[in-house]
Amino acid sequence: MPFSHDDNKKLRLELIIESPALRRAEDLLRDAGATGWTVVPAMSGFGGQTRWSRGTDLSEATDMVVLICIGDEDVLKPALQTMLKLLDRRIGIVNISDVRVLRPGLF
Repeated sequence: MPFSHDDNKKLRLELIIESPALRRAEDLLRDAGATGWTVVPAMSGFGGQTRWSRGTDLSEATDMVVLICIGDEDVLKPALQTMLKLLDRRIGIVNISDVRVLRPGLF
């Protein structure tokens, strides 16, 4: 089957957020109809004049994670509106990009 650019367009949402807020972010995506995502630990970073590193505090509550979700625009865009409300009360950033995937049936 030839690679078709139009059939394979998806949206990629990448969220870096405090680990205690992860469950809520996952619930928002699931409720919006996202069919899957991946979560990986964020090891360290710098922002707002602050450097941070995983595991340097007494509690894991300050650890950050990266949630990556690829899906159809009509599913992910509505979830972003609710995600913004979640981020109003949390440390975190979101970036969104257009991507093409090789196996669109998986997303």
